[in-house]
Amino acid sequence: MEKKRITLALQGGGSHGAFTWGVLDRLLEDERIEIEGISGASAGAMNAVVLAHGLTTGGRVGARQALKEFWGSVARSAPFSASTESIAAPASLAAQSDIPAAYKALMPLLRFFSPYQLNPFDINPLRDILARQIDFERLRAECRTRLFIATTQVSAGTLKLFRNKQLTLDVLLASACLPLLHRAVEIDGEAYWDGGLTANPPLFPLVHKCTSRDIMVVLLHPQPHSRTPITADDIWHRLTEMGFSSTFFTELQGLMLAQREARRSWISFGRLERRLRQLNMHRIESRELMSQLGRHSKLNAHPAFINGLHDEGRARAGEWLEENFQQLGVRSSFRLARLFG
Repeated sequence: MEKKRITLALQGGGSHGAFTWGVLDRLLEDERIEIEGISGASAGAMNAVVLAHGLTTGGRVGARQALKEFWGSVARSAPFSASTESIAAPASLAAQSDIPAAYKALMPLLRFFSPYQLNPFDINPLRDILARQIDFERLRAECRTRLFIATTQVSAGTLKLFRNKQLTLDVLLASACLPLLHRAVEIDGEAYWDGGLTANPPLFPLVHKCTSRDIMVVLLHPQPHSRTPITADDIWHRLTEMGFSSTFFTELQGLMLAQREARRSWISFGRLERRLRQLNMHRIESRELMSQLGRHSKLNAHPAFINGLHDEGRARAGEWLEENFQQLGVRSSFRLARLFG
């Protein structure tokens, strides 16, 4: 059987990370795929660590089951999943995506009150879910998958990456700490926020610290907007979107330029130049679907919505494998410049 070794870069996006779960579920099902390393921010970090822990304790089957258990727990614990409003009706996933009106009405409060006021007891269902499911001591000691978990150091406003030997429950919570919803997570005297603010997801550690020629990026971006936002709510929403995507595009542009320079010369003077020449980029996404989802859908953890995103991710990954598997190790399956159009 022909084996292909890849690394994964997993984007954050709240409950939209269930799409990534579907992608990973399909990739793990294909025994021709080997995963060397994973970088992730926010929901991408959750998927990365849950997958790696599952691989460590139970192989491919264990990883698939671990991801299923994690997202099932998220759906059961989220307040929106207990809503009496039915969003499981036979309609399109987009029609099911928005949160209940009662919860939506509370969203403006986040602009005027901090989580220290709205959530004085720092309640976070993810804490119990992760503590119950992940044995961090075993993960640090035995995990062979290279992990790069992004967080944002509040004091400096810069990216802080945590690797296998540094992973704790607090690190994972910090990577998904949205400043408007949760208190900053303190680690060794430093406060941290969501990693998606500074790298969503980080690419450079997969270039510098891994050997696989292929980086697979799982994206949760919508299609480019054709309409300029003019209402206060639309402007706020678009600014938030841009804040969580601009760092990725900046890093990708830097990688594209560095790769272009490395390929201009026939002579390689260093390991990095040779690495850049050989590097192939791939992506799995569902831009059209993400563009149709409600603006608060990242907070929607209703089981029907979560499972629908999972199914969409599996389908997209299956299509990609059928069309592009033979390109792994040979060439990129898309042009980097296309992501900026």
